[in-house]
Amino acid sequence: MSDNTDTKLDARAFRNALGLFATGVAIISAEVDGNRIGATVSSFNSVSLDPPLVLFSIARNAYGLPLWKAARALAISVLGEHQIELSNRFARAAGSKWDGLAERRAGNGSPLPPDILIHLECRPYATYDGGDHEIFVCEVTGYTIHHPGALPLLFFSGRYKRLAHDDGPRAPDDNLWLHGW
Repeated sequence: MSDNTDTKLDARAFRNALGLFATGVAIISAEVDGNRIGATVSSFNSVSLDPPLVLFSIARNAYGLPLWKAARALAISVLGEHQIELSNRFARAAGSKWDGLAERRAGNGSPLPPDILIHLECRPYATYDGGDHEIFVCEVTGYTIHHPGALPLLFFSGRYKRLAHDDGPRAPDDNLWLHGW
């Protein structure tokens, strides 16, 4: 057991501790002034069903932050367990992330990466100060499930992971609000 109760937390140790929470992996994408932008995030999360809201965060020192703040339409694409290479491509700062990828668009015009599990079409709703990150809350205006039943790519403890192919117990159908929903 490790206990860190110092008033000033060691940033790397804190990051490692947060890494013990498994997340899905998503690519956020948009087009601003003819520039297709995209970023891999593990900070994607649901916020509200009514209105339908989701969030993600981008580092304040990210090269493309001004473009993200100017985007009027976005897509959030959830990656499948076979898409580690695509995740790494969009995790890099700057560069030509879209080179060699087939042109695909969401209904709101946002560019889409290939072979994703689902994409959500969004518009900006609010932004918040998140310390060294900017928090973007987006309203979902539509979505498409591309591969029903496919398994997602996960990130845990600084490594990509896959779900075990075991269905496990199901949450009760009679409780829509279980786990904060």
